[in-house]
Amino acid sequence: MTNQKMVKRILIIHGPNMNLLGSRDPKEYGNLTLSKLNTQLKKHARTLGIELKIVQTNHEGRIIDLLHRRRKWTSAFILNPGGYTHTSISIRDAIDAIRTPVVEVHLSNIYEREPFRNISLTGDVCVAQFYGKKVDSYIEAIDFLNQYFEKSE
Repeated sequence: MTNQKMVKRILIIHGPNMNLLGSRDPKEYGNLTLSKLNTQLKKHARTLGIELKIVQTNHEGRIIDLLHRRRKWTSAFILNPGGYTHTSISIRDAIDAIRTPVVEVHLSNIYEREPFRNISLTGDVCVAQFYGKKVDSYIEAIDFLNQYFEKSE
């Protein structure tokens, strides 16, 4: 048995419309631009010794491709599926199929918004869900995965 520490790698996938952060409904999503959000997340991950890569896409198929292709590189995913949270059985099935931990994240509280947003098709196949705390939803997800990794060592 070896005492090697696990390499901690997280791939964050920002879904649709996240490229509009900073100008899109600041009440729900906050004032940070995507670039500033990513900078904060990278800095936080670095303090924990986590290698972090970040991708943003507006396309459902690209999210699925990233989950499939990057599952062997990453220790876990943080996924903000955006509006696909409420509509995409295909993303749900991809999460379920890859057997790599996925944490679902939302800047807003999807359970206190319009009724159609109260349903997460992806949440039940994720290891955790963080929402409603803007950037802190992501920070909590990174912290959760850091503890998850340490339990796995």
